[in-house]
Amino acid sequence: MQNPAPTLVRLMVAEWFGTMLLVFIGCGAVHASVLLNAQSGVWQVAVVWGVAIMLAIFAVDSISGSHINPAMTIAFAVWGRHPWRLVLPYIAAQTAGAFTGAMILYCLFSGFLSAKETEKQVVRGEPGSIVTAMCYGEYFPNPGGLASGDSPYDPVQHEKIRSRFSHSQAWFAEFVGTAILAIVVFSLTDLRNSGRPQSNLAPVFIGLTVSALISVLAPLTQAGFNPARDFGPRLFAYFAGWGQVAIPGLSDPSWITVYIVAPIIGAVAGGGFHQWLLRPTGPINA
Repeated sequence: MQNPAPTLVRLMVAEWFGTMLLVFIGCGAVHASVLLNAQSGVWQVAVVWGVAIMLAIFAVDSISGSHINPAMTIAFAVWGRHPWRLVLPYIAAQTAGAFTGAMILYCLFSGFLSAKETEKQVVRGEPGSIVTAMCYGEYFPNPGGLASGDSPYDPVQHEKIRSRFSHSQAWFAEFVGTAILAIVVFSLTDLRNSGRPQSNLAPVFIGLTVSALISVLAPLTQAGFNPARDFGPRLFAYFAGWGQVAIPGLSDPSWITVYIVAPIIGAVAGGGFHQWLLRPTGPINA
């Protein structure tokens, strides 16, 4: 006798929890690195993100399919792997989960966030507070260098860093990174792919893929690839005092185009690349 399909509430709770776990561990590593120098180099942070994704998938895959990413949810729907009627509930749950993870991290690290702002001589909500806002939302080019060290925030240095990397480059980085992630996810979950690992190992390889992509692209854009991972924590930061540094609004829509639009288009394109060019035509390998 087959188990009944999960209810909508259970599906949403699973996506909420999976995304919360992803943000709590992944953004938690960013907090620890920026505020406490707990990690040395991008690879250590990247590995933690990979483990976070692996654990989130293992935790909720049997219930909701563990999308934990609006870009992947939309890509699955576009290519017939997910019903459209569940797209908006999944995205709402994912965004709420990311917001929750950010809120928990703030409760744990609030004192260290304030100490970093004092050290850098910045006021939360003013442009210099990007040195702590980066623990939540993402920015390009990666402002990690501004947050490191003991010297005060230098707006001249900030502008010099910004001049090295354009909006179009940032958009392309997020597009390519998410497209590659989607190709790997579609390939690892394609039952016709005889070369895929056993299903219980797929989360490990998806996590490793994200770790590898972060190692390449995080120095440029902080490597988002996930609109919920960016917008949920960014929304929390907006209400926690960072204001327009977290959500600039239409005065600077690059956070929308780079961290929301580019991943969605990248995931759909990556899924299409797999469906059109890479998908095996043989029998299903259950």
